[in-house]
Amino acid sequence: QVQLVESGGASVHTGGSLRLSCVSTGIVFSTYCMAWFRQVPGKEREGVAFIGRANVWPLYADSVKGRFTVSRDNVENTVYLEMRSLKPEDTAAYYCAASPSCGHWSLQNEYEVWGQGTQVTVSS
Repeated sequence: QVQLVESGGASVHTGGSLRLSCVSTGIVFSTYCMAWFRQVPGKEREGVAFIGRANVWPLYADSVKGRFTVSRDNVENTVYLEMRSLKPEDTAAYYCAASPSCGHWSLQNEYEVWGQGTQVTVSS
C-alpha cells in the first residue's frame, strides 16, 4: 500500500521548535523527490521545503528560509522537517508529498503521493 504518514505536529509558543517526520511505504523512496507543503483553512496549499532524491538540492519558501531544514533518510524511508523560531503565521496543517519526476518543486501537480497531514499550531 502506497502511503505517507506524517507525525510530530503539536501546539507550541512563538520561538519554539518542532520536528516533523514523514514515513513512506509502498514506494521506492530513494527514487522520489520529497516536499513539505502547508495549508491554512481557506487558503491555497503552499510549498514549504523540497529535497532531492539523494538528500541534496534543498529548496525553501522565502518565508521559512533560515528557520526550517528539510532532510531525508533513504534507509528509514523518512523525510524530516526541522522547524525553529516558529511564528504564529507558521500555523497550518503540514503535508509531505512524493514526486517521481522532481519537476518544479512547489507545483502540487508534480506530486503523486500525499500524506494526511499533521497540525502545527504556534501561539503568541
